[in-house]
Amino acid sequence: MKLTLHLAALAALVLAGMATAPTESQAAAQCGKASWYGGKFHGRKTASGERFNQNGMSAAHRTLPFGTKVRVKNLNNGRSVVLRINDRGPFSRGRVIDVSKAAASKLGFIRSGTVRVKVERIGGGGIKGGYRCS
Repeated sequence: MKLTLHLAALAALVLAGMATAPTESQAAAQCGKASWYGGKFHGRKTASGERFNQNGMSAAHRTLPFGTKVRVKNLNNGRSVVLRINDRGPFSRGRVIDVSKAAASKLGFIRSGTVRVKVERIGGGGIKGGYRCS
């Protein structure tokens, strides 16, 4: 009898829209450090299978699907670029994205090597994992 009551109560909650299946947490944006790569990686295959071009507008991200477009904004100077995810990384703790040398140049952080950025997925959807923006 108790089981029937519990099932009936659960069914009522589901029908009322009050009970939902748990989902993985996804942030609307990620904030954290970005770094850039080029040089010895130029011309090598990326995780997606294409050749890395340090003069292209691309980036490496840990979880976003290959081909996803993101807007990366330098939080120090306000500059932003649109990049396509074609590789995996970064592999350094505390970093949320690695960008091509060309992207780093447009964002203005070639000399410093790293910068605090905001990463937003273009076309909707969130970004799983990483550091959320406050």
